Amino acid sequence: MKSVIVGTAGHIDHGKTSLVKALTGIDADRLEEEKRRGITIDIGFAHLDIATGDGEILRLGFVDVPGHERFVRNMLAGIGGIDLVLLVIAADESIKPQTREHFDICRLLSIRRGITILNKADAVDPDTLEVVQLEAEEFLRGSFLDPAHSPVVPVSAMTGAGLDDLKRALVKVASEVSNKDSNALARLPIDRVFSMKGFGTVVTGTLLSGTIRREEDLEIFPGGKRVRVRGIQVHGSQAEQAIAGQRTALNVAGVNVEDLGRGTMVAPPSTFRSTSRVDVSLSLLPSAKPMKDRARVHFHAYTMETVAEVVLYPGPQESGSREYRSKVAAYGTLPKDAGRLVLRPGESAYAQLRLADPALLLPGDRFILRQFSPVVTIGGGLVLNAAVPAKRRASELYSFLSALNSGDAARILRARVAQRGQLGLTLLEAVAETGWTRDVIEKALGGAVQDIRVIRIGERFVEAAAIDALKSLLVKGVTNFHVKNPLNTGCSKESLREECGIPGTDVFEAVLSMLVRERKLEVTGDLVRLPGRAVIMKDDEAESKKMIESAFASAGLKVPFLRDVIAGLKVDKARAQKIVTLLLRDKVLVKVSDELVFHQTALEQLRREVSQYKARSPKIDVGKFKDMTGITRKYAIPLLEYLDRERVTKRVGDERIIL
Repeated sequence: MKSVIVGTAGHIDHGKTSLVKALTGIDADRLEEEKRRGITIDIGFAHLDIATGDGEILRLGFVDVPGHERFVRNMLAGIGGIDLVLLVIAADESIKPQTREHFDICRLLSIRRGITILNKADAVDPDTLEVVQLEAEEFLRGSFLDPAHSPVVPVSAMTGAGLDDLKRALVKVASEVSNKDSNALARLPIDRVFSMKGFGTVVTGTLLSGTIRREEDLEIFPGGKRVRVRGIQVHGSQAEQAIAGQRTALNVAGVNVEDLGRGTMVAPPSTFRSTSRVDVSLSLLPSAKPMKDRARVHFHAYTMETVAEVVLYPGPQESGSREYRSKVAAYGTLPKDAGRLVLRPGESAYAQLRLADPALLLPGDRFILRQFSPVVTIGGGLVLNAAVPAKRRASELYSFLSALNSGDAARILRARVAQRGQLGLTLLEAVAETGWTRDVIEKALGGAVQDIRVIRIGERFVEAAAIDALKSLLVKGVTNFHVKNPLNTGCSKESLREECGIPGTDVFEAVLSMLVRERKLEVTGDLVRLPGRAVIMKDDEAESKKMIESAFASAGLKVPFLRDVIAGLKVDKARAQKIVTLLLRDKVLVKVSDELVFHQTALEQLRREVSQYKARSPKIDVGKFKDMTGITRKYAIPLLEYLDRERVTKRVGDERIIL
C-alpha cells in the first residue's frame, strides 16, 4: 500500500479543516481551545484510504495546518514532511496574506505537487467563482501549482459539491508521487509528545525515510538519549513496522515526556551527530528586505525551530577579490568585518547558519527563514553540509559548496573526500555526513576508486592527490633523516609518522607499502630507509667501530664494561653510542644485561660448550658453570639468564636443565 502525506495551506477561515473532515470524516482540530474559538491553532492529522483506477489502495495521511498569521510557526512544524499540498482559497475572499505566505513556504520547501482548491464555491455566484479562479490562476502561473499542469478544483466542504472531483484529482496527483526510500536510514521528526496510561511515552511524526520496527533501539536528537520502540501505530492502526512516508506513532521506553518535545528527532543510534552550524544554499523572497551579513533570523526545519545567525559567504567574484582575500587568513572562517556582504531580495547565496540550539540536519533538508522582528517569512533554502570543520581554506569554499549543491552523488562524495585531505573520509563518517547508506556511498565512489582518483584504504577513502603528497612527504622525511643521522641505516616507523604529522596509522602504513612496492623506500622490521642505503662513516667512526668490535671479540666471556670501551674512543659519546647500536642491530654484539655486551662469536662458543656439557650431565648449577667457563659470578649470572631466555637452559630451583 502506497502512503502519501498531504498537507493543507491557506489563509485562516478558508476552510482547510472542514475540507479535511469532509474528505476523511475526521476532525483534525483536537484541542479544546480550537473547538471553542472555531480556529485551528496547532497542526492536526487525519487519514483516508482511497482506491485508484487499477484497484491499488492509496493511504493518504493529512496534515492540517493553522492559517492564522500568529500560528505560522505551528504550520511550519507540519508542512516540512509532506508530499503534496492542498492550497485552499476561499471563493468568497480570494487570495489573502497567508495564502501568499503559505504558498511562498511551499515553494521554498521545494514541494513539487499539489492541488489548488477553491473552497466555499457555494458561497458565491458562478461569475464571482470564475473571477476568483482567474485570479488564482494568474497568482500560480509559473509555479509548481501552475494550472497548466496542476488541477484547480472548485469545492464546497459544506455541501459536498466537488468532493468527488477532488478525490479523483487526489488519486491522480498522489499516484505521481515517488515512493520514499524505506531502505534509507530512518529519521522521524517529532511533532507531538504525550503520555498514555498503561503505555508510557508516545511520540508522533511523519517518517521521512527508512523503516522503524518494534523492539528496535533508536536515538533522540539532540541529546543522545537511547530509547526502545515498544509499539508502533501507523495512521492509527497497530503495526510491526513503519516505513518512509507514513504518519507514525511510537510508544518508546527509556525516556520521559519531559525529556522530549516538538523539534526533536528519532534516528538510528550511533550514526548521526547533532550540529549547531550548517552550510546552506539560501534564497530570499522578492518581497523580503535586504539581508545583511550576521543577521539574526528564526530558523525552521521540519518540526524544529530556533534562532540562527546568517553568515553570508562571498560569491566567486567576491571571494577572488584582493579586498576580500586581504581579510582572510590562509585557513579560517570568514572575517568578522565581512558586513559589506548583503543578500538582496530575490537573490541566492551560500551561507553558514549558526544555530542557537543543536539539531540533527542532513544535506538535502529544506528549511525556512523568518525575519527576527517583525516575524514574517523571508526566505529558505537547502542544507548542503552539516559537518562544518573548525578550519578550512576560504578560497576553496565556493567550489566545495558548489560541488555539494550539484546533486551528483559521486561529485559530492569526492568533494567531501578531498576536503579531508590526508585523513580521508571513512565510510562511517560519510554515512553521518550525508545520511546515505554504505551501499550507496560505495557505489557512488566506485568509479573514482576504479580510476584511481580516490584511493580506498580499508574503510577509508583518500584523494589520490593527497596520497601523492604523502608519498613525497615520507620520502623527504626519510631523506632528511639520513642526512641528519648518517650512522643510522633507517628511522623508526613511528618517529617518521610523527615527524611527517600523519595522524592515521592505517593511511601511513598504506602509503608506506605503496612506496615499498614502487621501490622508493625499504622497510626492515621497524626501520624505514632509502633503497640500498648503507651507513656512511667517517674515518674516525670506522676506526672506532673496529676498536669496539676488537675489544669485545678478544675478551671472550670476560668482557669489559661498555662504558669503559666507549670512553677510550676518539669519537664523542653520541656517535659512539650510534656505532654500538649498529653493531647490536647487525648482531655483531649482543646485549645480555644493562651493563654487559658480548661478541656474538663468544656466545656461539658458549652454546657449544653447554651442549657438550650435556653429554656429561643434563643439569648445571652456577658453580659448575663458573668452573666450565672460567668466569666470575659477575658474568655467570647474566649469562645463565641469557641462556634461559634463549631456551638453551631452563631454571629449576638452583639448577638449570640443559635443553
